[in-house]
Amino acid sequence: MMKTLHVKKDDTVIVISGDDKGAKGKVLATSPKEGKVIVEGVNMQTKHVKPRKQGESGGIIKVEGALYASKVMLYCDKCKTGVRYSTTVEDGKKVRICKKCGAKL
Repeated sequence: MMKTLHVKKDDTVIVISGDDKGAKGKVLATSPKEGKVIVEGVNMQTKHVKPRKQGESGGIIKVEGALYASKVMLYCDKCKTGVRYSTTVEDGKKVRICKKCGAKL
């Protein structure tokens, strides 16, 4: 059975709970099997990197960590907030529409 998420890659989302509540960013990757997403600039974690090639430097870097998709909502530019959406068919294609203002997402 395939699981689906309410957000896709390259969507703009806003975090609705947790330490990064209110943070807005672009979805970099999704993992439907785990129900998680990676959002740009959200849930930053430190990672220790070992130099692999000669001349490459190692050290501690910051990377985005995954968070549950239920903690994010699709962001509407017109409403300036997180919104639920409905789908309609226009010219044979599915289009997501904001439930509050009716703008295309």
